Amino acid sequence: MSRIHTTCGGAIAALSLLASSANASIRITEAMSSSNGNGAATPDWIEVTNFGSSAVSLANWRVDDGSFSFAASVALNGIATINAGESVIFIESAAGAGIAGFRSFWGGLGGVQVGFYSGSGVGLSSGGDGVGLFDASTALVTQVSFGAATSGSSFFWGYDATGGLDPSYNGIVSTVGTIGSQVTVSANGDTASIGSAIPAPGVLALLGLAGLVGRRRR
Repeated sequence: MSRIHTTCGGAIAALSLLASSANASIRITEAMSSSNGNGAATPDWIEVTNFGSSAVSLANWRVDDGSFSFAASVALNGIATINAGESVIFIESAAGAGIAGFRSFWGGLGGVQVGFYSGSGVGLSSGGDGVGLFDASTALVTQVSFGAATSGSSFFWGYDATGGLDPSYNGIVSTVGTIGSQVTVSANGDTASIGSAIPAPGVLALLGLAGLVGRRRR
């Protein structure tokens, strides 16, 4: 009986480790704290990318701004799962009321999941701020910081194959030509690489079931 218990405990621990490893493939790749929009500005937003090889559940995940405090965080809503290689968007919007307008602003965003968050103290300051994401275990999975915004342009982050920030793309301003050819220019003049994490940083090293050995992929 005790051996069965030990085996089950080991399996649970292994599953927990694998889940933690999968969560480690999640990164914040973009944020906008100062939409310009020529009088039609959209809410603050962040882009989240899964660089791993499997889908990750976002159930009970939370977000906070530059204090990176779970106690001050608010829930991420509207997106249940982020697939391998997928980039999704979360906007600051009570009950997601601003999603339709956000999609329209950026030309529809067909195929891009857009969720939302809202609450006291989580607005992104155009004078400089940060964003952190917490998973269901309350662990801080990914965080970024940025300085004063360029009105109408997002900040962009790139990562290397180990998940570390690429110094060449550490919070750079997403103007045309700075982060590749896929930069989107909205009808109202804002620029971003919304829905596309570029340049591709390579897949993060994840733990595999076979011996729980980390393996790097590109």
